[in-house]
Amino acid sequence: MNTAIPIDETIETALRDVIDPEVGLNVVDLGLIYGIEVTGNNARIDMTMTTPSCPMTDYLVDCVTDTALRQLPEDGAVDVRLVWDPLWSPDMISPEGKNLLGW
Repeated sequence: MNTAIPIDETIETALRDVIDPEVGLNVVDLGLIYGIEVTGNNARIDMTMTTPSCPMTDYLVDCVTDTALRQLPEDGAVDVRLVWDPLWSPDMISPEGKNLLGW
């Protein structure tokens, strides 16, 4: 019986180590990751920012890309796509994230 964790779940777990330095919360619990799709050795990650003018955009995209790449085979590739629909709101923060923020 194969009990391997699907690679998209592995990537999502790894992305919990990517912390938004302005908020102090990981990008998954902050609700910035809208989707992870793995096809073969490649991953597409749809993510957003808390605002379109977020000064941490390049930093967070680079961190998400690097973190996801480490979960893929050596010849894998990651395409991080910024999306703005739906716009992010604090309602997208996970219950765990709200707890960590003291909400």
